[in-house]
Amino acid sequence: MMESIKRVREITSAGIVDVKKALTDAEGNEEKAVALLRERGIAKAGRKADREAKEGLIAFQVSEDGKRAALVEVNSETDFVARNADFQALVKQLAEVALNARTSDLEVFKNADLGNGETADTAVKGAAGKIGENIVLSRVAYLESDGVVGAYVHSNGKIGSLVALSGADAAVAKDIALHVAAERPRYLDRSEVDNSAIEAEREILTNKAINEGKPAQIVEKIVAGQLGKFYEETVLREQKFVKDNSLTVAKYAGDNTINSFVRFEIGSK
Repeated sequence: MMESIKRVREITSAGIVDVKKALTDAEGNEEKAVALLRERGIAKAGRKADREAKEGLIAFQVSEDGKRAALVEVNSETDFVARNADFQALVKQLAEVALNARTSDLEVFKNADLGNGETADTAVKGAAGKIGENIVLSRVAYLESDGVVGAYVHSNGKIGSLVALSGADAAVAKDIALHVAAERPRYLDRSEVDNSAIEAEREILTNKAINEGKPAQIVEKIVAGQLGKFYEETVLREQKFVKDNSLTVAKYAGDNTINSFVRFEIGSK
């Protein structure tokens, strides 16, 4: 009961007493309770577009030949709506449209045709009006490869990833996509790490070693070792593979060279 009260209050901003009564009258059905609160004029309307969308879903679609894939993120105000069947169907449809649109440009994707006279943007706005929450089409990503693209979305729909390989091993691609979702790499390889980021990290590590009283003659060696750890934690190819820590991701990939990756997580950019 308390979880239902929390979810209905998140949607309506109504008081706890009013929410409890609505849920009782609706025999525990949250959607009916929301409707009752709106009918009674208790739910605070507010402009949907002004309300913050922090929840939502991520979905992917992969082409039949496995060489192309798209990832979309659609946000809602509450997890209650993210679990709504109509919302889930919309996100799935948008992922299919994104695959055909072949773009990672959000503004271009918003104008993609759904085939029924609607664009991705108008479909999302229509859903917002129907569901009664602010719904936002937040991100889209598209990858293609002459090898294979792996895709993964966590069971809760909150984290998703794509990985493009030059090789054609679909199982490896999917495993590395799972790894990306779990381990949050920031870079593909060391060449992508900005020099300023490395220098900032080096300064922090140097000062830390000095403050800990490490002898000056070994500070540089200590810092070099810790920078190696920095790469291991942030660079995809150098991370320990999530399914087998005896291997780096690059070694697990074998002949399947990793060309690029994308990771989405609800609530982060």
